[in-house]
Amino acid sequence: SVAKDNYKPMHYKQYILIKLQDFTEAYCLVELYTAESRFNPKARNGSHYGIPQGKSKWLATVDGYKQVEWGIKYNNNRYGSMCKALEHYKIKGWH
Repeated sequence: SVAKDNYKPMHYKQYILIKLQDFTEAYCLVELYTAESRFNPKARNGSHYGIPQGKSKWLATVDGYKQVEWGIKYNNNRYGSMCKALEHYKIKGWH
């Protein structure tokens, strides 16, 4: 298990590729999370937390890997894909 404060952006990027099994979708999510939090699991902006900058306090209590999993599920449920979430972010400035 990785310590919560063990900040390793490259590991999270590799984890995204493993979880998504799709280079294009992985690149979209990496671009999105680089813009949102620079892959810092401790990132916070108002009521938004972690790597995905989700509006869930739970994200502040879990490691970066669980944050990435949460974000993938969120993007799939809300936008249908990581690239659609990134497209929304580019247009609106949030996702």
